[in-house]
Amino acid sequence: MQKDNELLASMPVPRAFLKLAVPAVAAQLINILYNLVDKMFIGHIPEVGKQALAGVGVTAPVILAISAFAALVSMGGAPKASIFMGKGEKEKAEKVMGSCTWMLVALSVILTGIMLLYGKKILQLFGASGDTITYAVDYMNIYCLGTLFTQLTLGLNAFITAQGKTLIGMWNVAAGAVANMLLDAVFINGLGMGVKGAALATVISQGVSACLVIRYLTTPGSELNLYVRNIRFKRELLWPCVLLGASPALMQLTENMVAISFNTSLQIHGGDMAVASMSILNSIMQFVMLLLPGLVQGAQPLLSYNLGAKNIPRVKKTFRLLLACCVSGSCCIWLICMVMPGTVAAIFTDNVALIVYTEKSMRVYLAMLFIYGIQVACQYSFVALDQAKKAIFLTIWRKIILLIPLIFLLPQIFPDAVMGVYLAEPIADTIAVCTTAPMFYMYYRKMC
Repeated sequence: MQKDNELLASMPVPRAFLKLAVPAVAAQLINILYNLVDKMFIGHIPEVGKQALAGVGVTAPVILAISAFAALVSMGGAPKASIFMGKGEKEKAEKVMGSCTWMLVALSVILTGIMLLYGKKILQLFGASGDTITYAVDYMNIYCLGTLFTQLTLGLNAFITAQGKTLIGMWNVAAGAVANMLLDAVFINGLGMGVKGAALATVISQGVSACLVIRYLTTPGSELNLYVRNIRFKRELLWPCVLLGASPALMQLTENMVAISFNTSLQIHGGDMAVASMSILNSIMQFVMLLLPGLVQGAQPLLSYNLGAKNIPRVKKTFRLLLACCVSGSCCIWLICMVMPGTVAAIFTDNVALIVYTEKSMRVYLAMLFIYGIQVACQYSFVALDQAKKAIFLTIWRKIILLIPLIFLLPQIFPDAVMGVYLAEPIADTIAVCTTAPMFYMYYRKMC
């Protein structure tokens, strides 16, 4: 325990940040493997691989929504726990974790019931066709039975990270990813279970991760311990966590709205080629959102713990380092995409026409990516520093008020309607950063 407090409270900030951020970024990468491995195995199912892959693809928005509900609890509860740890109020931090566990279980029951009753209609709403609905339903009916494992893994692993144990959190996720790869091979290739096998493999592997997370939180090695007596509804503890977690949860939920808006507008003005190009651009942004939030997850324990300990100079030093890393990361990716867009596009396709098309769209869509690190660092830091209202406003401002309306408005203004759609992203990013940076600067100056 002493060693963990030393990492958060007194270890030089650059060294502590490195120890926390590297495993957090690695965990983000491993999380992506769950989806990629399933798609790889499903896509190679003899005769029906294409339809099965499309069917499982339709379930992605639903899976993202389930993850967002976990973020609603964990991304607010973990910073709150870190703050109480910094204040020396360990028992209250454990009660926060217990109440969040209760809510994760309750959400799991509700979400499972909704999907079992209305899953087919929901999947049809998200685009499942007559050819793909069978595969989508087969996958989702099994996947939703493991919702409890998913919620506990994503939700409680955040409380391990909140203690500064990002390496342990990474290994918990890695164990599930390895199990998923092995079980996919057994169930899909060995037993011929198709998409049902892929879903079952995911459920079991999430169960493995959940067991590891709970096991750690109930051992003496954990600074925060999960006790049965604390797993109960306590409104006074839960409501501030939910309010604080609303921003990251909304960020995940609105990704579906943004993706649907882009695809709808591009299909109208540019057809299949424009939609295919956007798929490549989304893949690049997934990499950006792998790196930057990973850095933020590494900084969160340092920011929250030292806010609770009222060590404001250390909070400010951590934020400055986080900001420098996020901006550096976004600038590096931006530079590569601006200098060699064709090479980047060729990673995702060998279609020459699509590569040429994407070279132009990439330079437009990612034109302001170099400042995006400012947005991520400031917005997520507001969450870590217990500024719920500011974080929620910025999420709604950038995506719902700015980006989605611009996707449909700009094609009506610009002569090149397709490029008008792509311009929505850099314009929204610029306005959002010009809003977020001054807001955070004012808050930063008032910290004492």
